[in-house]
Parts: sequence; C-alpha cells; structure tokens
Amino acid sequence: MKLQPIIVVLLLLCLCLPGKGQTPSDAIMMQKGEICLAAIYEHGTFDHYWEGTYLRTNGTIATVKRDMVLPMFAFGIFNRLNLLAGLPHVQTASTEPNGGKFAGAKGWQDLSVALKAELIRQEKESGTLTFLTTVGFSTPVSNYLSDYRPYSIGFGANELSLRGILQYQFKSGIYARGALAYLWRGQTEAERDYYYNNGSYYTAWMDVPSAWNINVVAGTWLFNYALKLEAAYTGLKSTSGDDVRPYNAAQPTNKVAFDQLGITTQYYFKKKLKGLGLLASFSETLNGRNTGKMTRFGAGLTYQFKL
Repeated sequence: MKLQPIIVVLLLLCLCLPGKGQTPSDAIMMQKGEICLAAIYEHGTFDHYWEGTYLRTNGTIATVKRDMVLPMFAFGIFNRLNLLAGLPHVQTASTEPNGGKFAGAKGWQDLSVALKAELIRQEKESGTLTFLTTVGFSTPVSNYLSDYRPYSIGFGANELSLRGILQYQFKSGIYARGALAYLWRGQTEAERDYYYNNGSYYTAWMDVPSAWNINVVAGTWLFNYALKLEAAYTGLKSTSGDDVRPYNAAQPTNKVAFDQLGITTQYYFKKKLKGLGLLASFSETLNGRNTGKMTRFGAGLTYQFKL
C-alpha cells in the first residue's frame, strides 16, 4: 500500500533538549572549570499531520516513529561564559495499521555548538533577575537525505541562532523565564534537480526557511534545590516557505509552525551519587502547519563535576 505523505517535525537543532540539564534556552550556568555531561534519549510518534493548516486524519496513515540519542556537554569557560556542544543520533521508522513496515533512516545528524553568556544579574529583595544571550551554530556531520520526508533525520542545512533569555527567580524557588531566538538557515541539497516552491526551480538546492523560536517556562525548585519541575510552551514559526500541496510529499522548503506544551522534571543527588542528575520529560504538539502532531517522551542522565 502506498504511504500517504506525512510531515516530519523540523527539530530545533540548537540543543533544545527534552531535559533541562543546561541548554541554550535556560538560565543555568556552569561556574569556571565546571563541566556537565549528559546523555538524553527521546522517543516521538505521530499519526496525524498538518497539510498546510489542515489536520489530516486519513485512516491509512502510518505511525511515524523518531528515536534520538543525544550526548552533550556544557563547560564553564568563565563564571559567566559557557560552551555547549551536542551531536544527536536519530533513527526514524513507521508502521502501517495493518502491520506493514516502511524503511526509515538513521545516522548522526547535526553537530551543534553554542556560547552562552550571563550579561545581567541583579539580586533583589524578593529574588534574582538574570538576562542571558546564546549564540549557536549547527551543521550536518553526515550525508543524510534531507528531502526524504517523513523519514529524514534533519533538514540538512547550516543554522546560526541568536537567543535572548530573561528569568526572574523568587527566593522561594519559583521562577518564570522567557526566551526568544532567531534561527538563520541555509540551503540543503536534494536528490533531484527540480522542485516546486510557489514556482518551478530547476536545481537541487533548496532554501530552508529561517524561523522565530519562543520558549516560555514556569517552574519551581523543591527539597532544597534537589528537585526541579517545569511547564513550558515552545513555539516556532518560519519566516518564509511554501505549504505542502494536497497528497504531495513534504520538502525542506515548507513553511513550518507549531505550538507545543511540555513538562520536565529533574532530580539532583545531593549526598550519595553527588553530581548525578536524572531527568524526564513529556511534550505534545497542539497546533501546527506543515508538521506532524507529535507526542514525545524523554529521559536522561546528567553528571556535573569540577575539573
């Protein structure tokens, strides 16, 4: 049976991880000489997708699965300047309702590096106000097929990001944070020499649309800063691109947008196993454009120590 085209979620490749050990969008900083190692696993699935803004519910659609393993680290160059890096390994597959299998893809995706700086830190009577910025860059490390939708493991283009982060944390441990980023994206090479993007293009090179990314978080620390709980909204909106045409496959030029809600918990061991952290996460895509209605579960380990 021919697989109806399904749209794969374009991942934010600036280390937007399911767990918040330290990422370019949070307000956590390593002190000078400290290092945090992390291993993250994430499993995502969808069986409905948005074709443009229309949510398709075709009964023959397959369930698309996406598994990611991400090793990463964060290093304190100075107290207010950190280096972050990560390289995810991604595997995709799908299964039809009748049990049939479709070939997926797997491989190392994009190497991401970022510098995060704490620019402002003001101690107030009720809490602490911080403002940070992150500059990130990612690039493909393997020759994967970016135009193989919905099984492609990435969009196959360089990305440069600039992010501003504002957080206020009360002395009780409750905090609120907002982050806004612009993602500049380059071109990817497809395995064909013609495609349609609101007009005909006789070339294998496709422009991957740049995008705005927003992250709004409410969280709290409990048990003397051993347990962290967060609820988050994440949104992405491409600045250009085309819609998936009816019963046509998706491609890297598509204009992607989504609204996602998620929860994250992380526990830090204080005495025995000091430095070790456990994390778990869940997220659901509620609304979108040219993307899958993805549900994600994540888990991971972190280990922090001083050189």
